[in-house]
Amino acid sequence: MDKDRLIGSAKVIKGKAKVAVGKTIGDAKLEAEGQADKVEGKVQNAVGSIKDAIRDA
Repeated sequence: MDKDRLIGSAKVIKGKAKVAVGKTIGDAKLEAEGQADKVEGKVQNAVGSIKDAIRDA
């Protein structure tokens, strides 16, 4: 498993936590940061998946 997949998954989890906290306390900026972290994590996870596919080919 590529390290990008691990880091990407961690960013998605971090983003979900920020979104939840942002919604709970009514902080729109924190919620938006969480959404951005989730997107960034998903992209990085996809890059890691591509690297794995190339390495396994």
